[in-house]
Amino acid sequence: MAVAEVGTETVGGSGPPRADPARRRRAPLTARIRRDGVLLAMILPGFVYFAVFQWLPLAGNVIAFLDYQPYLGITDSAWVGLRNFAEVFADPTFYHAVRNTLVITVLQLVLFFPVPILLALLLNSVMTPRLRTFVQSVVYLPHFIGWVLLVSIFTQILGPMGVVTHLLDAVGVSGFSATTTPEFFPFLIVLELIWKDAGWGTIIFLAALANVSGELQEAAVIDGAGKWRRIWHVSLPAIMPVIILLLILQIGTILSVGFEQIILQRDAVGPAAAEVLDTWVYYHGIQDGAWGPAAAVGLVKGIVGFGLVLGANKLAHLFGQDGIYRR
Repeated sequence: MAVAEVGTETVGGSGPPRADPARRRRAPLTARIRRDGVLLAMILPGFVYFAVFQWLPLAGNVIAFLDYQPYLGITDSAWVGLRNFAEVFADPTFYHAVRNTLVITVLQLVLFFPVPILLALLLNSVMTPRLRTFVQSVVYLPHFIGWVLLVSIFTQILGPMGVVTHLLDAVGVSGFSATTTPEFFPFLIVLELIWKDAGWGTIIFLAALANVSGELQEAAVIDGAGKWRRIWHVSLPAIMPVIILLLILQIGTILSVGFEQIILQRDAVGPAAAEVLDTWVYYHGIQDGAWGPAAAVGLVKGIVGFGLVLGANKLAHLFGQDGIYRR
């Protein structure tokens, strides 16, 4: 039985009274600050971090509209309007970097994104708790290896003098080196990413699976569902909102495929195969001193990513999902 009072309410006749949301909103600002002072103090470090390192640097995008000279600064550099954008869009190397970026992004979405989901479903449904804890610890470890060491490991395995190359030579297949073959480079990038971060990516999905009702699993067992049917009809639908949320965020970074991992291996396969937008910005903006065009590319990446997030979120709403925010 619900009992409504003026300004407070209790649910089911038990538990502490809760303040009426409408009345909470009508409280004066100073009263609300005093009431939520502890919570506001807790979020203050996070707010300062985003303000200093995320929001304040957005003002630097004005360089995309300047003939920026570091010794003159932003205020004294000449305003050139959209000339930097025209210069970027007239550069054929820019479109080459876009093509390489999109190829790697598509491979990451198709080959990497489903791996943490499948791994989390298997860990949650197939293994015993003790074995699951052991496997989780093992698959988390590669995440803490730096890209320099990881690239060195892959070079020792798949490089010109690597183990795999010697094995292929022994069976008559000579001359193949995965780390120096331009055509194999996008697959190598995704393979390294899977080895490094697939286990780490299971954390969020395992947390979502922990909230799946045990009663649903028991009801499925009573109905005769095996492990695979329980994964398909119970576990997978339960984590679908999380999958959609992470997919939308991944689509928002579609023009960013990483920098350190690729620049470490760029010289081995050449710019034709390894030049992506992040490395294009580095070489043109930092090494060649073309600050304006590099900032223009960064601004375009941000606008395209923002538009893709909004579009993907709208599409999720059409399919009945919440996305990253509700309608």
